[in-house]
Amino acid sequence: MVRVKRGNVARNRRKKILKFAKGFNGAHSRLFRTANQQVMKALVYSYVGRKRRKRDFKKLWICRVNAAARAEGLSYSKLRHQLKTSSVDLNLKMLAQLSVLDKPTFLHIVKEVATN
Repeated sequence: MVRVKRGNVARNRRKKILKFAKGFNGAHSRLFRTANQQVMKALVYSYVGRKRRKRDFKKLWICRVNAAARAEGLSYSKLRHQLKTSSVDLNLKMLAQLSVLDKPTFLHIVKEVATN
């Protein structure tokens, strides 16, 4: 029976993991077994981080819109309700950008919504 030589397959797999683990501290970037564990953990963290980033940005946008709305005497929830009832379709991100970068436009929107 002919034996199967698979040294390069295993080596390539290990090299791939160690290449991914570059920049990790100590044994986590040098020893395959610990590097493999760290790489798997890092992949889990990166997935969770992508979900967390969305959450964090939404919190930031709400804070910005709330601060700008309160300067005009409205709370965030009342502003959003008035926007919805007057059928102004601005998403939260754009509303936050307006409140930070284009104050006059934001104030105009708030005044238009408040009169309706």
